[in-house]
Order: sequence, then C-alpha cells, then structure tokens
Amino acid sequence: MVDVSRSLARCPAISKGYRIGKAILLTMVKKDISARAEELRQRINYHNYRYHVLSSPVISDYEFDLLVRELQALESEHPEILSPDSPTQRVGGQPAERFERVPHPAPILSLGNAYDADEVRAWFDRISKLDDRVLEIDFSVEPKLDGLTVVLHYEKGVFILGATRGDGEYGEDITANLKTVRSLPLRIPIAEEKVEAPRRLVVRGEAIILRKDFEEMNRRLEQAGERTYVNPRNAASGALRQLDPKLTAQRPISLLCYAIVEGEDSQPDQQLEVLEYLKRMGFPVPEEIYHCEDLERAISIGEEMARRRDDLPYEADGVVIKINDLELAADLGFVGKDPRGAVAYKFPAQVVTTILRDIGVNVGRTGVITPYAILEPVEVGGVTVSQATLHNFDFVEEKDIRIGDRVLLKRAGEVIPYVIGPVAEARKGDEQPFLLPNSCPSCGEPLERLPGEVAVYCVNATCPAQLVRNLEHYASRSAMDIEGLGIRIAKQMVEAGLVSDVADLYQLIEDDLLTLEGFAEKKADNLLDAIESTRERSLARLINALGIRGVGVTVAVDLARHFRNMNAFQAATQQELEGIEGIGPNIAATIVDWNAQLSNRELLKKLQLAGVWPVEGGGHEGEAGLFSGMTFVLTGKLSTLTRGEAKTLIEQHGGKVTGSVSRHTSYVVAGESAGSKLDRALALGVPILNESGLRSLIEK
Repeated sequence: MVDVSRSLARCPAISKGYRIGKAILLTMVKKDISARAEELRQRINYHNYRYHVLSSPVISDYEFDLLVRELQALESEHPEILSPDSPTQRVGGQPAERFERVPHPAPILSLGNAYDADEVRAWFDRISKLDDRVLEIDFSVEPKLDGLTVVLHYEKGVFILGATRGDGEYGEDITANLKTVRSLPLRIPIAEEKVEAPRRLVVRGEAIILRKDFEEMNRRLEQAGERTYVNPRNAASGALRQLDPKLTAQRPISLLCYAIVEGEDSQPDQQLEVLEYLKRMGFPVPEEIYHCEDLERAISIGEEMARRRDDLPYEADGVVIKINDLELAADLGFVGKDPRGAVAYKFPAQVVTTILRDIGVNVGRTGVITPYAILEPVEVGGVTVSQATLHNFDFVEEKDIRIGDRVLLKRAGEVIPYVIGPVAEARKGDEQPFLLPNSCPSCGEPLERLPGEVAVYCVNATCPAQLVRNLEHYASRSAMDIEGLGIRIAKQMVEAGLVSDVADLYQLIEDDLLTLEGFAEKKADNLLDAIESTRERSLARLINALGIRGVGVTVAVDLARHFRNMNAFQAATQQELEGIEGIGPNIAATIVDWNAQLSNRELLKKLQLAGVWPVEGGGHEGEAGLFSGMTFVLTGKLSTLTRGEAKTLIEQHGGKVTGSVSRHTSYVVAGESAGSKLDRALALGVPILNESGLRSLIEK
C-alpha cells in the first residue's frame, strides 16, 4: 500500500506547504498550552490568596492540588512556558553561596519610640510647632509587628526582588527565600480584582510567624528531636536568611504589608488609603487597623491593644501612630534617622527578677566608662538574658544596687535589657556595695568626670580599649566596611603595637600582619586588599567611620551631602551645622568640638596623606557641582523620571533634595497632580520647574 503523505511530502511545492501547515498547527497548539498555563497560574494565585491571606477558601485542598499538578505537568513538558512568577516556583531554588547586598530605592528607616502616653503627646507637641497643619490632622493606628522587615519590588505586576532592611540604605537579596512565602503575591493584582498593576511598586512589610503556626512548628520539631525556637521573630528571621531556599520553605512564614516605599503611576496620599490599595492588589495587611480623628483616641487604642496583646494572632511590641496625610508626614522630614510623621507607642515591657552576680565595666570608643550587670541567666520576653545595662555610676549609687542583690530586670522597647533597681526586701545581708573604680580597667590611667556630666571618662588618647573599639567601628559594614577586620584582629593589632590610630591601617605591610597569630600570607594579603579598597569609599562612610558621638549613618549622609568634601566639613561652624535638617545643637557642638581637637586634626592629616580623602559625588577637591548649595523639592508625578531617579539626578549635580518647601528652597520640581507643596511654593514665590525645565537647566 502506498504511503500518500510521504509521496506528497517528496513534491517540493507540496512539501513546503506541508511544513508551513505543520508549523502553524504547532504554533496554535503552543498558544493553547501557554494560554492554559496562564489561566492555571491566575486561578492558583487567586485560590492561594483566598486560603493564605483571607483564610476563606472557596475550593477544597484536593481541587487546589489538581490545578497545581496540571500546571506542573504543562511546565515540565514545555519548559519554554515556565515563568519566574509561576506558583510552582515557591518550593525554593538552588542554594546560594552568599547573599548579595542591594540598595533600597529610599531609606528604610526605623521609628522614634514612646514608652508612655506623655511621650506620645510630647512627640505631637514637637511636630505641631513645625507645621500648623499638624493641629488639624487625623491618624492611622497599626500594630508594630515584631518580625523581619522586608522590601518587595514589583515590575509590571511581577515580583522581581525582595530584600531585608539591612542598614536602611542597603539590604540583603533574599528573593528566592521570599518566593516560598505563600502569602506573598508573585503577581499583582490578584486575578479577581479589576485594578491595574502599576509599572513599578516597592512595598515594605514584615515577615512573621503567626502564634498558632509557631506553636505547631515547635511541637513538630520537638517530636522529631530537633532544636526548637525561643520566639517567632527569631524563627522567621533565621529561616529567611537560610542560604538554601528549600529550608526556608519548611517554615510557616507569613507576610503583612503596611507601606509603599516607591511607586509609579497614581499612588494614594493617605496612609489608610495605602493599606486599602495594597489589600486590593492582593497584599496581606494587618486586620488591626484603626482610624483616629484625634491623638487621645489613638493613645487609647494603643493602651487597649496593649491589654490584649496576648490575644493578637502575631507578636507585636506596640502600635505605630502615623499621620494619615502622607504628604504632610513627608514635609515634616526627619530628626536623625527617625521620620517625624510617625511614632512607635511601645507596649509595657515584661519585668522579671534575677540575681546580680557582679558589676563589670566597659570602656567605650569615646572613652566613656560604663557599668553593666552580670546576671544569673533569666528569660524575659522570649530571650535569655545574662547581661544588662546599668546606665551609669550615678544610677548604681542612687538605687543602692549591690553585688548579690535580687534585681528587677526590664527590656526597654523589648530590645535592650536593663536593671530597674534592687528588691531590697530580698536581701540576706551578704550583698556588697559597688565601688567606683579610680583608674581605667584597660590602660590604668586615672578616670575623670567632667563638670556637669554624669559620664566618667578615660581621657588617655592612647587607651588600648578605645583604640580597639575605634578600629572595630571604622572597619564595620556601615562605615568603611573592611572585610576580615573584626574586634579580635583589632585587639591583636593594638597589643602588637602595629597601630596607634585608624590611619595607621594604611601603613601596614604583609610582614606586620604575619607577626600576628593565625595569619598566613593569603589571610594577610586579603586583609591588606580590603584596607586598600577603602580609599574609594564615600564621604558619608568616612564621616561615620570617624566615630564622632551622635553621628551615625543617617547624619553622616546628611553631612556629606551638605559639605561635599572633608575640608568644608572640618571648617563647619555651630550655626552652619544647626542649619542642616535633623541636626540639633548637641550634635552640632559635638562635631565642632571633635574637629577642634589637635589629635583629631592630626588623624585627618594622616588620612589625607594616605589618600583617604573622598569628595561627595566623585571628582576632585574644589570641583563644585552645577547645583552646589541649592535645595530642591519634588512634588507630583514626573513624565519620564521616578522620584528616586530625579533625586539622584539632582544629587549627582551637587544639589540637595528635601521634603518640605521653605523660603530657602531653590526650586520646586512639579509634575502631574502636584499637591500642597506646589501651592506653598507659589505662595512663597519659590521658582517652579517641570521635568523638561530641570533637564534644560542641567543642559545649559
């Protein structure tokens, strides 16, 4: 019998048509497969949202599993249709060697704390003096979740990056781990919602483990003979920082979101609207959200939640009281690293008692001598504590705290344990009063107490303990980030006499390091390379690394943006420093005093000779930017630039971007739907630019 199809295929004209027809048929089949896969993804994402976010499933587990299995089969047979946002990718990818550091689009800041109602009222009084609009505001009150802060990036509705908070400027890329969190949407909006995803959206949330899930997890671990966890926060944090995502997937991590860090397209301008917007997009948000017309109502909500904190489904250590008007909150700016537009009203901390075994003495990097309690280990708030702060020597004397006392221990803000005082009624008679040391425990030099100050100082500039702490701080990740230089190696260097200040690090050679225990050629070379790389660090990092009291990461960034180079920073006056937003008279005075000290001036000279003399934004000393000395305010939606991109563009040309309009503002850059900042600029006569005007100014 003749095979007609083969005979026809041998004819050139018919063969060509046969191939074209077959290709068309395959394309149609492929389109059908892709469409079915996309339909399955949308249905699975929706039912996943109903189950893990709303706790209201509409299909059985069996039906859900059938959908997942069908999608897995299609993706296995046709790997070309697999997409990174597919729900089948939640199982965890390949283990990573390490976490990459990634920049945040805007600083991920912490909040100022208030521990009682009067401190909340004091916060409100402070901000009401800065802007009259504060007197007419309303508030949102939300739980202060006790978990791991995460920053989630979406492009065209697809989850592309997730990071930890880190130091607020940079976090660790934990995208693969976050994909295993069932309540995290891999694509927004969810299938059933008729809203459009923004082109770009960056959301802030908290990774947590719910109380019931935590108890069940510990029960299973105990039955399996594995290590259990002390509290949900530690369990969630540890799981998300596993290098193997498959291990993360084994932990019952949940997610709750509460803020938009950055977004394109139209965004809500009220905090309560933000929460509703996130909910519509498919993000899980806390249920305990309250709208309060006045501050006293917000305070009472915080106190009511504190009374039933143990009934909440998650761990919370307070409430966050936020100004509902986000533009006003942004206009209020920051003080140090804390935004003025919100405050954390902390729940009362748990208090326990334990035995004070001894009192130790620490020497800080600024020479301050502080006492600390050495305790009989005790659990408080889910953490085992064996040491706690005693504030200062006056506190020990005033409270009559004695070695051997039973003392009351508290965790301030659920973080830093400290001794409240002794339980005098429990004394047996053999407790010993503490005697203030006369000499530094590190160098043996006499201690001094400056007039009007509580602190006791070691004023010896060559004190080994201070130098060790200075080296440790200088090399820390948020400062000059010298990999491999921790406190142990810093101590070795000081004891061997290799360094007398941080500038001596740049004079070290391989032979010096080989004299230290544990050093071979490779380790020495790696450390020298790490030190060498710091010559290219930013001005902000160097200012932070100097260890000036009160100057941390955020203040250092503000100082670098203002002064642009070390020469200008050294010449700063008290008045000029106080004119920088977020810097008060105390920090200003500390900076002026630090720059005036001969030993510090000599240190800066040595750093300059070593080539460690950065200029903000690159370039050479004395090379002023186009916008040097100018202040800009951004408002509204720009045509082609995001807020972050516009801010970077201005800063690259020497300008500074602030959140509020004043008579000192150089320009307001206004886009579509500009708000009250534009009105204020018009009232004050501040020049206004649109995006093309800003670009034209740069080009000219």
